[in-house]
Amino acid sequence: MTLRLYDTMARGKRPFVPANPERVTMYVCGPTVYNYAHIGNARPVVVFDLLFRVLRHLYGEAHVLYAANVTDVDDKINAKAADEGVAIDVITNRYLDIYHADMARLGALPPSFEPRATQTMDAIIGVIGRLIRSNAAYEAEGHVLFDTQAFSDYGKLSGRTLEDMIAGARVEVAPYKRHPADFVLWKPSKPGEPAWESPFGSGRPGWHVECTAMIEEALGLPIDIHGGGHDLIFPHHENEIAQGVCANHAGYAAYWVHNGFLNMGVDKMSKSLGNVELVHDLVAKWPGEALRYALLASHYRQPLAWGEDVASQAKRALDTLYGALDRARDVEAANAPPSDALLEALYDDLNTPRAMAELFSLARQLDAASDADRPAIKGALLASGALAGFLTADPQAWFHGAADPALTARIDALIAERIAARSAKNWPRADEIRAELTALDVEVMDSADGATWRLKERA
Repeated sequence: MTLRLYDTMARGKRPFVPANPERVTMYVCGPTVYNYAHIGNARPVVVFDLLFRVLRHLYGEAHVLYAANVTDVDDKINAKAADEGVAIDVITNRYLDIYHADMARLGALPPSFEPRATQTMDAIIGVIGRLIRSNAAYEAEGHVLFDTQAFSDYGKLSGRTLEDMIAGARVEVAPYKRHPADFVLWKPSKPGEPAWESPFGSGRPGWHVECTAMIEEALGLPIDIHGGGHDLIFPHHENEIAQGVCANHAGYAAYWVHNGFLNMGVDKMSKSLGNVELVHDLVAKWPGEALRYALLASHYRQPLAWGEDVASQAKRALDTLYGALDRARDVEAANAPPSDALLEALYDDLNTPRAMAELFSLARQLDAASDADRPAIKGALLASGALAGFLTADPQAWFHGAADPALTARIDALIAERIAARSAKNWPRADEIRAELTALDVEVMDSADGATWRLKERA
């Protein structure tokens, strides 16, 4: 089986062939850390975590290098730091710690590298210097700007001409620009803002050049895969290609992979619209696996509509899978690989709807299988789930959910008393206990093997 990925530059799926199978490289644009991440921010994290897992399965964990950057100097960071009267690293460290914890709850593996803009300043200055020397950038009124007319392929990724992009884009009109589309590589800092010394004057970098320098330093250029949200195609990724190639690199990225938007109804989720669902709040209400499932239930390139019922539906879907595992809790799983059907789905441009259908197929097979076949099927289900970042919890722990040890002990005692009452044919007492359990939002499942329970979803 061959992994195929949709390449934005090629406008179609291409077989993935890394430059060096012993060193597969991927870079994804990461967070700007000045606030909590919303669930829309989490979609690329989960999507490219899945791709990271698939690449590691294909090439081996030691042979895949994944870098996801952190933007830790930015106008919004500066403004928040000024409001609180603290240094910018107080803000960025606070929210980066929260970001790490929240993404871990979604099952995202740590990337191989997590470069930070403020720790890559020498490399950033070096890239800008090379661009000036190659006549692809120029200095003007304390700024350094990239000359978009110096790169003949500008617009190739987004498929638009320079004139089209200017007509439809929000570009800063400045008299020192040679062309309206020219973008900032270095700019003076305002009074009180962080500043770094450079041959171009005291200041700080523009957003686009930070990524190019961080890729170059963490992974080396060119790389195999560059990922990010669809909204980054222009101008961010378009600008990355232009400056990266002009800074004396024969290539930049062999494959460009972009995930679709996450929307709230008809609107894109964004802090500016005030329609955000914060990951930090959602993981307090729902298991992280359920949120991960919700983010992967639709194909990654398609828009994803987020609503109140999305997490609930995902939780119920996972309940079905964990239910099959719970019913097979006495079966020792065989050491099995992920199923071929699941691999075929994921190798087809991360076709998660098909992959999830295979998980349900395996769950049904597990329920229906003979005793002799159940260990292999259970092993395949667990391995297939693990590859996609699912079914990592103990089934009983999954169903017991947010029950603390005291509540768990109380429920277990009530169930034991109910079993004794039923054995003694004390039906009134058994009914009383069931009513007590119902009041605790507990659902009891009776079977030939005994009784198990789960916490019901609360509205």
